[in-house]
Order: sequence, then structure tokens, then C-alpha cells
Amino acid sequence: MPGVVDADTHIMEPGSMFEFMSEEQYNRRPVLVRVPSDTLYKGFNAFWLIDGDIFPKPAGKGGFPLATPTAAEIIQNRNQDISIGSMEITDVPDRLKDMDNLGVDVQIVYPTLFLVCLTQDAKLEIELCRAYNRFMGKAWAESNNRIRWVLMPPLRDVDAAIEEMRYGKEHGAVGVFFRGLEVDMSLAEPYFFPIYAEAARLNLPISIHTGAGSPTITNVFNYDLSFTFPIIRIQPLMAFRDIVANKVPERFPGLRFGFLEAEASWVPYVLHNLGRYFKLIKDDNRKGGIKLFEEYGLYVACEADEDVNYLLDYIGEDHMMIGSDYGHNDQSFEDNMARVFRGREDVPSPAIEKILDDNARAFYALGK
Repeated sequence: MPGVVDADTHIMEPGSMFEFMSEEQYNRRPVLVRVPSDTLYKGFNAFWLIDGDIFPKPAGKGGFPLATPTAAEIIQNRNQDISIGSMEITDVPDRLKDMDNLGVDVQIVYPTLFLVCLTQDAKLEIELCRAYNRFMGKAWAESNNRIRWVLMPPLRDVDAAIEEMRYGKEHGAVGVFFRGLEVDMSLAEPYFFPIYAEAARLNLPISIHTGAGSPTITNVFNYDLSFTFPIIRIQPLMAFRDIVANKVPERFPGLRFGFLEAEASWVPYVLHNLGRYFKLIKDDNRKGGIKLFEEYGLYVACEADEDVNYLLDYIGEDHMMIGSDYGHNDQSFEDNMARVFRGREDVPSPAIEKILDDNARAFYALGK
């Protein structure tokens, strides 16, 4: 059977992760708090308390959901096929067992708690990111190279971010995590260019995942009305538009940019917008899109049930990946991602295998 690289999986951060914080900042570590389950939060009845704020905030104006902490009833009761130890990667052998059951050779792990902006305090952000990166480096070392991860850069301090990138490169990291907006900055801001330059030097791609990176935008919307769409799922599209419109990849030859968990059906629309208003697509949007993905090193993660043949006309078969979202809204063990995708008779088999394996290996520089 051909291989599978699951391009987007998750860790639900355990409390033990924050034992890696320094003695100086340890009293500011995330603290687990619980509330009754008969409030408006319902099964989201456990939270992380960080500098007086709760994460997640699954109700009302400025609200956002997160599949963490695992102490919440909604997590405890959601998927009996996956153990808490596997979700938290505190039990690496159990996680590897699940991967074997799902036919997955390598998982790429993204955060959960860090999908939202946790703090604008540079010192605290450095400590939180260091703790995450040290925990994941340890998990990688125990996984026989099968659990790879995307590192958290403390973006409020460029020098500290570069230091963490160098640590991550030596300890199993295969990408640099960004949300589509970072507080009040577009990813096309020159502020980030030193990070991009170091990522290119280290051969680490920029991995732009769905997330609530801008507290200002988050506070505009009511969670009960809009759920995750405007504050989380749209932001990678905004990043794609800004990075391409400002020709950022031309400054950093060889650097790859990936856009994950926002599906891929948005690509034709954004390409049309770029072609119409900025004349960046020289051919028709289909041929021009494929050329753009190739020349700019752009990759996008699709879903197993999208109109993949349509998207291939815009993206090409070498620049699409796929992730199961294991640990969050993953496919069940009886109906897993790879099996579903390989069962599609409408998509050419060679393209399916590239999307399941080869393209993620190219994006994350995994080799064969």
C-alpha cells in the first residue's frame, strides 16, 4: 500500500507541557479551571486561565471554541476511539498505534490552544512557545521520527522566534506556525521578513493554519451567530491574498507557504480576485493558478469530499495536501481519511496518491 502523510493533525495541550516554563514565568503558566456543565457553556466546562482570560470562550460576543482542555465534558465524551493520552501526546505509543490503525506513516502535528492569540506580552509568549516546542521535541524523539510538528514562534520578539526555529529544526519540527493574521499585522508585513529569511535558510515552510490570530476581529463577532467562520476559517484566505498580491515569495526563493484547514474550494475565487484587480495572473485563472502555485511554492490542504478534479485545474496535482484533523473533527476509525479519499473513483489514482503522500513530503521536506 502506498504511504500516507497526514498533513494536519493536532495535540490537545496537556498541563504537563507548561512544566517546561522557566522558574521566572512559571507562576503565569496556563491553569486549568472547571465550571458546572449546566451553564451556557454546557459541555465546554473546562478552560485554561491565562493572565486572567479564559481559553476557550465558547459563547457570546468575542467567543471562540477550542478542543482543549481535555478535561471538558465535550472532549471527554466525544470520541471513545482516541485516548486522552493520544490526544495530548502524553502516551506516544498509543498515538503511534492509532496511526498504524489508520494506515498513516507520519503525522504533522499542529497546536490547539495556540490557534488563538493567547497574549501580547512578549515575555509570556516566549515562555509559552518555548514550553510547547520543548514538549513537542520530546514527543518527536520518542516517536521514531513518525510524529513531526510545526513549531510555535514567539512573533512579538523576532530574535526569540529565530532562536526557536533553530531549536525546532534540530528537534523534529517541519514548519513554522502562523495564523492568517497576527494580532494587527498582515503576513505581508516586512516585520516578518527576517523570520521568512531564516525559514528559507533552514528549509522550514511557513505553515498558515486556521486560527483566531486577531483579537480585534474576534471581538466583532458573536460566536452564537457566526461560529468559527469569520474569526478562524477566513484568515488563511486573507494571508494568501496578501502574500501573493505583495509578491512576498519573490523575496525568499525556495521558501514554501502552506494554507491548512480552510479547505481548498476558495482558491479559484481568490485567484480570480488577484487576476482581476492586480493583474497577477497572466494566463487564464486556471493555467495561471497552477503556474503561480509552482513559482511561488504555494501549497493548500483540501478535504476528502471537495470537488478535487475542479481544484486540480487551478492548483495542479503537485501542490495539494490533505489532513485528517486527527484529534479534532477527525474521520472515525471505520471511515478514515485515506480510505475515503482512495475510494473516490472520480479522481485519478495518481493524483490521489500525490495528495496523500508525495506533496506533503515535498512541502514539509520529509524526504522518502
